[in-house]
Amino acid sequence: MENAIAKKSNTKAERKTNRFMEGLSFLGYGLEVFGVIGFELLWGFLIEPKLYNRGINDFTTWQMICHWVVTCTAWGLGGYMVVKECAKKKNVDLLENIKSTKLFSKDMKVWQWVLIFIGTVLCLISTWIDWNGSKVVAEFKSRGPILFPFQYIYYLFEVSLVLLIIVFGQMAFEKWFNNNKIPFGGIVVALTWGLGHWLSKGSLGAGLYTAVGGFVFGSAYLLTNRNVKLTYILLCIMFIL
Repeated sequence: MENAIAKKSNTKAERKTNRFMEGLSFLGYGLEVFGVIGFELLWGFLIEPKLYNRGINDFTTWQMICHWVVTCTAWGLGGYMVVKECAKKKNVDLLENIKSTKLFSKDMKVWQWVLIFIGTVLCLISTWIDWNGSKVVAEFKSRGPILFPFQYIYYLFEVSLVLLIIVFGQMAFEKWFNNNKIPFGGIVVALTWGLGHWLSKGSLGAGLYTAVGGFVFGSAYLLTNRNVKLTYILLCIMFIL
């Protein structure tokens, strides 16, 4: 009897240890993706200013294009490598998941769509207020017809990495707390992506604004029943438009 109890106790301890290590691995992938995003800080604020003898805000049109092309290439390759590493070591293949998942699922309830709609509208209203009008129009006027498309391609890559942080962060904390109702991924994004914007923009307000947005993005991921494909589209609408 005592041996049986001891075995059960050891089994529970092993399960807890395994869950902790599994969660730590997924959080590690999320932090790796955050590190990939951080490449832009290294490239844009340390390397390029030495190459061009000017700060990023004074880049010429082609220097800015070069900045975005190199950044997006590094982001794409870095994100892909993390996803493949996760598929190989943890048997969680996000690329295969995206291919096999339908954009719209019948499992989603009306209340989920209502909350998604409300969250999206609030994000768009917040962006409208922050930009004193349409962000797209303001970006086009500011960037011009040559830079504008590169700016938005850059945004598409940025959103994909933010989504990866959400996914991996959610997996990690669900392993630890066995709770799938809290947008843990959004919290991780708020702490990482928000910090990144604080450092890159030099503004605490910008960091906090981004952190709140990250939490909303994480909530959208849960509301779509973890549909990566649909969540990406929603995040693009919330962040880019």
